[in-house]
Amino acid sequence: MRRVPVRRAVASIDRMSSRTLRLTLVGALVATGCAIAFAPRTAGASGPTVTSIRASGRAYTPQSVNGATDDYHCTLVDPHVTRDRYIVSSRFFPNSPEVHHAILALVPAELASAARSADHHGRGWTCFGQPNLPVTSTNGFTNDEWLTVWVPGQRLDAEPAGTGMLLPAGSLIVEQIHYNLLKGDRTVHASLRLDTVPAGTHLAPLSIQQEVNPPDVPCPAGVTGPLCDRAAAMADLGHRFGPGAVLETTAIEAMCGHDPANPPVGVTTTCVHPADPGWRILRITPHMHLTGTSFQVVLNPGTPTARVLVDVPRYNFDDQRYYDLKTPVVTHPGDTLGVSCTYDPKLRQELPQLRRQPARFIVWGDGSSDEMCLAIIQSVPASSHR
Repeated sequence: MRRVPVRRAVASIDRMSSRTLRLTLVGALVATGCAIAFAPRTAGASGPTVTSIRASGRAYTPQSVNGATDDYHCTLVDPHVTRDRYIVSSRFFPNSPEVHHAILALVPAELASAARSADHHGRGWTCFGQPNLPVTSTNGFTNDEWLTVWVPGQRLDAEPAGTGMLLPAGSLIVEQIHYNLLKGDRTVHASLRLDTVPAGTHLAPLSIQQEVNPPDVPCPAGVTGPLCDRAAAMADLGHRFGPGAVLETTAIEAMCGHDPANPPVGVTTTCVHPADPGWRILRITPHMHLTGTSFQVVLNPGTPTARVLVDVPRYNFDDQRYYDLKTPVVTHPGDTLGVSCTYDPKLRQELPQLRRQPARFIVWGDGSSDEMCLAIIQSVPASSHR
């Protein structure tokens, strides 16, 4: 299950399976300067030893570029893992309201040397889009596997019982933090904790799948401005975040079967993806930005076997959370997943963060003042005994 959004600085797009985009990113890699601490403990009298890996990176002051009100910054974390381990829980400490999200992505051991050699003395690098590990050539894409995600409202993120996210020996971690400058531009000193157990522990290996859906929300009635034109809004997106941002949005539209130049518009958007068969879906985390109001994921929408997996009728950006399925779902050949999001564009004129921003046609974009519709799906192989 590895469907991911288009990444920045695209060199090619590889259709790995029906409407499944495998994408990669090219850019300049930098590593951290994190303080790493280890704290072993035992989980119960007969449980495995849990080792907590704590990382406290350098303080960072978010910066605006090209008039953007967002900064995406990546750093390299070395967890000093000498044997394969499973992450069983994590906690990210934003320590500042500027933090919009944080994502940890795996750097495989075979890329660790290249990652270290590209370290700019721990200063980190700009990484709009995915938590990218830039590579040394532009011949293709890499898929940086997500390990864990933090969004506002989350505290301890314990993996579903009986599962873990594999952290192989010798691997590194890219930590991406999205800073929302509409909330301020103070220096931020975030930190994180990963609770791990030996890979010999009998756990089912988790995988994170991303199902995306492009919003195309016009300005509300009576609201006008130059950016209420979709073409102008797309040009502005490219100005703020680079041409890769426009390519990303265009590719997501195409992946959902839309005409990228003339997609369907409205306050509700739906995209139906083919589900990769052979997985057991355990947990779904919805993600939208500030104008999102409701969210839904449906298995096999529009069919007699349709089943609502997650329904969030009152989405709250500041209180995001994951939803464990009461009955996990196994995906089979021919299954589909429909992701739907609804927005209230009038909130751009009402919310303190947005009302001073120019009116705009809302499209998929990295900014807090843009929008997303993203289902973060955690699954294990259907063959696992979890």
